[in-house]
Amino acid sequence: MSVGFVMLCHTALGRAAQVARHWAASGAPVVIHVDARAPRTDIEAMRASCADQPNISFAPRFRCEWGTFGLVRATQAATAQMLARHPDVQHVFLASGSCLPLRPLEELRDYLARHPQTDFIESVTTADVGWTKGGLDAERFTLRFPFSWRRQRRLFDAYTRLQRRIGVRRRIPLGLVPHLGSQWWCLTRATLTRILEDPNRAIYDRYFRRVWIPDESYFQTLARLHSTRIESRPLTLSKFDHAGKPHVFYDDHLQLLRRSDCFVARKIWPGATQLYDAFLSPLGQATRAVEPNPGKIDQLFTKAAERRARGRPGLYMQSRLPRAGAENGRTAGPYSVFHGFSTLFEDFDSWLAKMLGLRVHGHLFAPERAEFAGGDGIFDGALSDSAALRDFNPRSFLTNLLWNSRGERQCFLTGPRDSLGCTGFMAQDANAQISVVTGTWAIPLSRATGDFSAIRAEAARCQKAETEMLGHLQSGGVKASVRVWPLAGFIENPMEAIQAIFDEINPRAPHRLAEVPRMVDLGGVSAFLQQLRNQGMLPTLVGDYAAIDAMLAAPHEHMRPYLVR
Repeated sequence: MSVGFVMLCHTALGRAAQVARHWAASGAPVVIHVDARAPRTDIEAMRASCADQPNISFAPRFRCEWGTFGLVRATQAATAQMLARHPDVQHVFLASGSCLPLRPLEELRDYLARHPQTDFIESVTTADVGWTKGGLDAERFTLRFPFSWRRQRRLFDAYTRLQRRIGVRRRIPLGLVPHLGSQWWCLTRATLTRILEDPNRAIYDRYFRRVWIPDESYFQTLARLHSTRIESRPLTLSKFDHAGKPHVFYDDHLQLLRRSDCFVARKIWPGATQLYDAFLSPLGQATRAVEPNPGKIDQLFTKAAERRARGRPGLYMQSRLPRAGAENGRTAGPYSVFHGFSTLFEDFDSWLAKMLGLRVHGHLFAPERAEFAGGDGIFDGALSDSAALRDFNPRSFLTNLLWNSRGERQCFLTGPRDSLGCTGFMAQDANAQISVVTGTWAIPLSRATGDFSAIRAEAARCQKAETEMLGHLQSGGVKASVRVWPLAGFIENPMEAIQAIFDEINPRAPHRLAEVPRMVDLGGVSAFLQQLRNQGMLPTLVGDYAAIDAMLAAPHEHMRPYLVR
């Protein structure tokens, strides 16, 4: 069983000549078509490099623009020349100039000998195909496409819209059922002869001349008319990304290509010297009789396409900055936010780090600077503590911090003095755990001295900031885990609340808390809040502050236990 190769070449003609010589040296005839737009010097160099191989010939040249009928005309001319000059060829294998053989030619010959009457061509109806891009599947056969999609895109789109508006619907030639499939196939001599010598070929050619991307439908459709046995799969490995562009294979894909067991792969980067050296080197007698199985590596390409389209959770970068709501997870991992705790407890960040064994930051959004853990001025990923840089894009600051420390849960503090512009973003983040004690701003203000009107104004500002924050945390569609306590309600039993937070952070922790943070002195807070009320400000976020004095005045044995053992 003899097989011949037709190569459609556009660029990197030196590599294409190298592959053609490899096949010809193995005893296979090769017919090369070179795009009429290719530089003359490159063509002459290619002809010179193949001149010593009598099995290599060059077909008449046509202008081959993507998506046009020129590719079909080039294939027709080259395959006709193959059939005419090489009567012993029983299968014709269509390849591109960027293709590379992955297995010895003898293995392909043996495989085709076991399938002498089989045409290997992907051929599916528009209703069954799921890989077309651009919304043109059935319409590519019922509309006309006289303009180049690449060079005349505005005319292409405008004419397509016009045809849709006026209801143009081309008549498909009688007996044809349009099919689509990969451009790269391996057809028997009998099937190709029937296609090229079909008495209605002029009608079919005239119809497909105005079909969009006819090289993916011409032979795929006509093979259904003339073939006696079709296996709807190519023998060439070709993978496409989410946008319909072919994946390019590089040197580091060597083992991946070997695993596919396919006979030919495209599209190979011309600079992949290691691939060309590995697969074009002289090989021994063929011993494998395995089926081509690109499914072995499909999972890798599926993951690659998903990563390209969706990205990695929490990763934002210049090359991929998705629109709001389209990101694959807002942040890279779980994190905890403690609002108001540092005012209520002494050295809360140190105690929290000790109890959880995690890195705990101070007020990352403090007005003066970002308070990284340990007082560092630079965090992972060269993230600066500069407030100006942070506030230029606080969301990016937060997402970068979490991405740079992915795999390690981050905890940080906030308060009403901080910049709380990220609250809405965090509220919509499923990775966020936000614990809020409102009204703790009253504790430091109750000890402040000076003009009380200024103190009252600061209290009003803090309460307004927390009210806006709560508006985000209590709005619809919140995905974060949110807990909110007013100051008076929280101090009734703070350890129960903290234990609930810790249980969510580490649900497998074997023991309950045995050490507590030291609470600041709350004496005078109730009187301060009453004074604010007397001066015309209503402290709404503190809770029943009268209970604070009652709790402080109660005998120790009547208070709720602060220490949980």
